[in-house]
Amino acid sequence: MQSINLRQLRNTRQLKAWLKAGETVELRERDEILAKIVPEETPKPPVEWPDFEARRKRIFGDRVFEENGVLEARKDSRY
Repeated sequence: MQSINLRQLRNTRQLKAWLKAGETVELRERDEILAKIVPEETPKPPVEWPDFEARRKRIFGDRVFEENGVLEARKDSRY
């Protein structure tokens, strides 16, 4: 974490560079921390989920499975 004192705060170029790089900056007066300057987070665009229903239909078609048959097949294939 970068730190800057009140006198150095006049040099806004360095402060801007740190904030654009995503770093939090401590504002100090002598050995005392007065504040923390935190860069604003840019919102991430929402992730588009795949169409699971269409994928299931493409793989299995219109087949309907019985619960017992699926469980038995799974037990046999695991061990």
